[in-house]
Amino acid sequence: MNEESTILIVDDEPRVISALVRELEEEPYQLQGSGGGAEALRLMEHRSFKVVISDEMMPGMEGAEFLSRVKELYPETVRIMLTGHASLQSAMRAVNSGEIYRFFTKPWNEAELKMSLRSAVEKYDLEEENRRLLKTVRRQSQELKYLERSYPGISTIRRDADNAIHLDLDIELNLSDEEIAEVIDRCNRY
Repeated sequence: MNEESTILIVDDEPRVISALVRELEEEPYQLQGSGGGAEALRLMEHRSFKVVISDEMMPGMEGAEFLSRVKELYPETVRIMLTGHASLQSAMRAVNSGEIYRFFTKPWNEAELKMSLRSAVEKYDLEEENRRLLKTVRRQSQELKYLERSYPGISTIRRDADNAIHLDLDIELNLSDEEIAEVIDRCNRY
């Protein structure tokens, strides 16, 4: 697991939050509890959470509504619903509006919950790495476009026998060290 694995537990029953914290104390997570959806959203304004576990039946803001807001405001956060009032209707509403990752009923199976949390954190980490790599590829693409505009013909794109893409840079440009430094400086500004 990369960096700090933060999990927010949202339930209007403090004993449920305490029980989950006790069960997860040996796991490599930073856990924080919240008594309701509005409070949890305020916490999320100031701290990033990889996973949110929310009860469904809470006063003020039901879990499905809360998870839907989390999806809208923090789409990268993995959402799990935990409820003592399992109904097909609430499960479907949560799945459809909040795009929850997993749905658990109370009392929950400790081993299943732990495995699901590990999987949820791994999902978050993989998606975060994908976002980072995509950002890098986009930046590099902009740099290549800049180089090609500044030095037409500097690069050639080709495919090899395995259909892999290769970028060949024309090293016959005879650029001075100063010109190379200027190109690198311009690319770094993108």
